Amino acid sequence: MTYLRILFVAAIAFGAYTLGARAGRGRYRSIKKNAKKAWDTQGMRSARKTTKAGSRKLTRALAK
Repeated sequence: MTYLRILFVAAIAFGAYTLGARAGRGRYRSIKKNAKKAWDTQGMRSARKTTKAGSRKLTRALAK
């Protein structure tokens, strides 16, 4: 499940970059502003926290 979240965030970042590149600087800034707003929502903070904890757990398991 964690892998899917990381993939989802990467897909959004790629989409925002692509749309911004095609739409021009003004639209890019708008997309960037909205992406930052979405990044700072409670749901995304929770997902980042969960992903971070999962990656630490996986790293520890792989290190053993």
